[in-house]
Amino acid sequence: MTPRPKRCAIYTRKSSEEGLDQSFNSLHAQREACEAYVLSQTSEGWEALADHYDDGGFSGGNAERPGLQALLTDIEAGRVDIVVVYKIDRLTRSLADFARIVEIFERNECSFVSVTQSFNTTGSMGKLMLNVLLSFAQFEREVTGERIRDKIAASKAKGMWMGGIPPLGYDPPTDGSRTLKVVPDEAGRVRHIFARYLELGSVHALQRDLEGRQIHSKLHITAKGRRMGGLPFSRGALFHLLRNRIYLGQITHKGEIYEGAHDAIVSEELFDWLQARLNAQVRRHRSKAARRISKAPLTGKLFDASGEPMSPTTSRGKSGRSYRYYVSASLQQGRKSSELHMVQRVSAPEIERVIAEAVRRWMPTADDAFAIVRSASLSERGLQVTIGALRVADIAVRLSNDEAVLDRSANAITILLPIRFASRGSKQKIVPATSRPPQPDQVLIFALRKAHAMVRTERGLPILDVAPSSPYDRNIFRLAFLAPDIQRAILDGRQPLHLNLEAFKKIAIPLAWSEQRNILGFGRPDAPCFADQIP
Repeated sequence: MTPRPKRCAIYTRKSSEEGLDQSFNSLHAQREACEAYVLSQTSEGWEALADHYDDGGFSGGNAERPGLQALLTDIEAGRVDIVVVYKIDRLTRSLADFARIVEIFERNECSFVSVTQSFNTTGSMGKLMLNVLLSFAQFEREVTGERIRDKIAASKAKGMWMGGIPPLGYDPPTDGSRTLKVVPDEAGRVRHIFARYLELGSVHALQRDLEGRQIHSKLHITAKGRRMGGLPFSRGALFHLLRNRIYLGQITHKGEIYEGAHDAIVSEELFDWLQARLNAQVRRHRSKAARRISKAPLTGKLFDASGEPMSPTTSRGKSGRSYRYYVSASLQQGRKSSELHMVQRVSAPEIERVIAEAVRRWMPTADDAFAIVRSASLSERGLQVTIGALRVADIAVRLSNDEAVLDRSANAITILLPIRFASRGSKQKIVPATSRPPQPDQVLIFALRKAHAMVRTERGLPILDVAPSSPYDRNIFRLAFLAPDIQRAILDGRQPLHLNLEAFKKIAIPLAWSEQRNILGFGRPDAPCFADQIP
């Protein structure tokens, strides 16, 4: 009986790129040995796949390797039955990564074979031996890493350059001495940058000045021919250059400063004078930041419903008037929440007023309402405020009927403020969630009535005589197919506060009434369905 064919994927890896350009390198030798092993198992139905899963120049300390990721993808797709490697440490040198890889193997019924280390992973003893071998591989990697780090630290203590991208003004050593070589033309650029900063007194102004003079960063070409640098300076790059002690002829390593074997480009007097100017500028910026925080007392304390911090921002209207907001971190980075009803921007004066009034009501003796606020977070139920005080036990008796204590400890208490956010045009108001008066939206009501005017009913079925012609009509036409209780809530002004015409334009309204109530916020804790209030 012919055994079922077993597809064998051969994986090879080499940590360094040294020798990979040879016609026959370590990867070829590993694959040749693995192919010979697979050929010896032909009677068992083993067949080597033609695909190459090679990782040249990649460490076994992590799993972020293109060849390994391609192999795992093919295993997940069911295209591999057996993985063959020359040694276990070619696959990985990390126990944590190995556990994840083996889990993928077992989930997809894929076996694992090492050519030079005989074991069977189907039994408990084989798995034990595999973990022992891998433990030694990880130990070897860690010891090697420690030895390399110690060598680098000892070499830098002697003032040697230990590799990397050379800074502007120097070229890497080519004679094996590990001593940077000064480039006269670039050294002149470095001295010009130092002198211009002292003249201008601002890194921002220095950046604009250098860009205008076409003075760019160092152009470096790697051994593989990759071009790096040669671009206009960013402010961060200029800060790093101006503080780089390598221009004093020194080498730094983990906070320690050593005399370097290379020549200095700037004098110690010039460098120290410039550092004093930079430090003064940093202190000035920190004082400005402290003043900004005083103008936004909820900085670092306010969070949205997903737990993201909300930072203070300002914007100017057409009239030039400045408006303050607290904005979620993801929205500042250009990402909007996937949840329709989650608030990511709130009016700073409004939220500060609500919290200050509540804290003063809870603790009338508090001198600074925001000083005792530890955190405030938005949720579906409202606004949760945590305050800390010496006599927390006295706070609960000053709560209103709508407020509730969520958590209490020896010196802090978390209270729920049941509030809602109402947006009308460009203005945002925070109002109590309970017992709110009807708020008919005349713009939305007009659109709803116009949508009904486009449709006539015949024998209980809606009939459209003429298709909507304008984009506005096409947008509002869908309102005619809302559930009756939703339409009645809109006419009565009992719709959720977030639900205006602009919100409707962004929503794909389903035909099923139950789905409409769910997606539009009817029946949610933060937007209750008002159908039961309609007579």
